[in-house]
Amino acid sequence: MKSITINGSQRESVGKVSTKALRNAGKVPCVLYGGDKPLHFSAEELSFSKLVYTPNAHTVVIALEDGTTHNAILQDLQFHPVSDKILHVDFYRSFEDKELTMSIPVTIKGKSPGVMNGGALRLNKRKLRIKALPKNLPDFIEADISELKIGDKLYVTAFANENYKLLHTDNTVVCQVRISRAAMKAAQDAVKEEKVAAGTTPATPAAE
Repeated sequence: MKSITINGSQRESVGKVSTKALRNAGKVPCVLYGGDKPLHFSAEELSFSKLVYTPNAHTVVIALEDGTTHNAILQDLQFHPVSDKILHVDFYRSFEDKELTMSIPVTIKGKSPGVMNGGALRLNKRKLRIKALPKNLPDFIEADISELKIGDKLYVTAFANENYKLLHTDNTVVCQVRISRAAMKAAQDAVKEEKVAAGTTPATPAAE
């Protein structure tokens, strides 16, 4: 999995006054959990753009001013309810020998026969929750729809992989091909026309 480096400065004070001062200076207060004790630091708000405002999943390297680095994953975000500015970020430390839980984006591969015949593809799960060692975390999970006909579903069991564990029930539908509204209406109209032609249903009188 691709990694993003966040350059930060360790915080000496974690009170409300210092936190407000950080935000006024365009910085975001952060906490790194998972070690002996939480590590409080701050980073420039702009440094989170490639991590937060993207559908992709990334691991993180937190590089502090004292030269130390910490491998981590994004755990939680807090946004301002009006401005949507990032208020606070929580990270969780990662270790090579310990499994992590992450949400991995689903990408579509192939052309569905059902879609080409008038069906509509519905992506029920844009991300899948998995558990794996850091080295086995994939950038994305690929959903091959090349065999899906109208009415077919792709369940989470189709994505079983020895490198990670899927944290969903077996009956979870990842994507499916449904008959589109336009195709459904066309089919209903065709049935009505057949009944009218056969004389089993009276035609709707034309408006005067």
